[in-house]
Amino acid sequence: MRITLRSVVDSDTFPDAVDVVVIGGGIIGASVSYELAKQGVSVALFEKGVIAGEQSGRNWGWVRQQNRDLYELPMAMQSLARWAALSAETGLDLGFRRAGIAYGTVNEQDVARWEAWGAKAKEMGFVSDILTAEQTRARLGGGAAWKGGLWSPLDGRAEPALAAPAIVIGAQKRGALVHQRCAVRALDISNGRVSGVWTERGRVKAERVICCGGAWSSRFCKQYGIELPSANILGTAFKTTPAPEIIHGCLSTGSVCLRRRDDGCYTVALAGRGQVDIAPQNIRYALKFYPLYRSNIAKKLGFRLNRSFFSGPEAAGRWTHRDVSPFEKMRVLDPAPDSGQLREALQQLVQLFPQLQGIGVDYAWGGWIDTTPDLVPVIDRIESVPGLFVASGFSGHGFGIGPGAGQLCAQLVNEQPLFTDITPYRLARFAQGAAVRQPQMM
Repeated sequence: MRITLRSVVDSDTFPDAVDVVVIGGGIIGASVSYELAKQGVSVALFEKGVIAGEQSGRNWGWVRQQNRDLYELPMAMQSLARWAALSAETGLDLGFRRAGIAYGTVNEQDVARWEAWGAKAKEMGFVSDILTAEQTRARLGGGAAWKGGLWSPLDGRAEPALAAPAIVIGAQKRGALVHQRCAVRALDISNGRVSGVWTERGRVKAERVICCGGAWSSRFCKQYGIELPSANILGTAFKTTPAPEIIHGCLSTGSVCLRRRDDGCYTVALAGRGQVDIAPQNIRYALKFYPLYRSNIAKKLGFRLNRSFFSGPEAAGRWTHRDVSPFEKMRVLDPAPDSGQLREALQQLVQLFPQLQGIGVDYAWGGWIDTTPDLVPVIDRIESVPGLFVASGFSGHGFGIGPGAGQLCAQLVNEQPLFTDITPYRLARFAQGAAVRQPQMM
């Protein structure tokens, strides 16, 4: 992958004991560590590869409240407040710009759906502007027969290569210990509850552990009889060559999505497109995902059988803390991008915006998106393993809502009042026999 991530230097001290261990150095693990350290909690963050090496450094870079699932909206709104403050608090640039997010559509049904969502969102304190066809043409231009649009001036964009590493560095400044290329192999359990973790460098005592392992969380949890339904969806994105500015922030056309970058290029992806590997984990949770696969969302997904059936985050198999774990065998998930999606996205861009004629691909990448059956994350304490918490399954939304999720997780782990009800995020909603909620807005 050609993405150049902001470098994070490991802490000099390797801990014997801390109050909280955070597993995973993506945007969620980074944000949890920062918020805990800010409260004066002793925390150690362990990442099997490098900070932001997987999806947190490969996503689109959108920071949005607009069109969130209403269950996620409170967390998204809280995140916008945290994004705006984090650069000042850490003293580092996260690439956050409150540049606005626009949606445009050629389908009148989308406008009706947005209006219905907007009425409910307004009751929760979020307001965005519904655009008429004429207003959409004026804002977006291009060659499409726009039927309407959405505009949220308070939403924004950030730079994935900078953000999570900056937050981790900020956590270190507040006392957090950070170790990369150091996988957590297993929990250490004494008298039926968490007493620490076993890393590849040895045992670390801790009475509280939070798993923020992204695509790897479900496989880790399965070792302890915890059923965390998750399917990893392979997404493709790319950076364009320099091109004229058609939008200062982010834009969704319903088919292609783009983010203006500070370097004069765009990050581009096809909306909702991806690949699902047929693997033991996906087979195990197939019934949970049945409503999702029946929805229109599934029409944009491809399915394939390959080596991931035998290795990687969705494979089967057990290990002990004395064994080299799957997390060490595959330090960073770095899948190849889908070349067909690159060609299709470029073609659609030029059709919609003729002024982009001649735009090309600078470089492209793939990333695995950990996804739940209802596209809403799991944030919960695990009652069957006291002392263990999980924050995972952010379904492609984790980057934008990461700072708010980190604050919520820190409150949960530290037994403080929560800024929003976590009932919608409880793992128990996927219990055997429970009806799975249909996915809402993405």
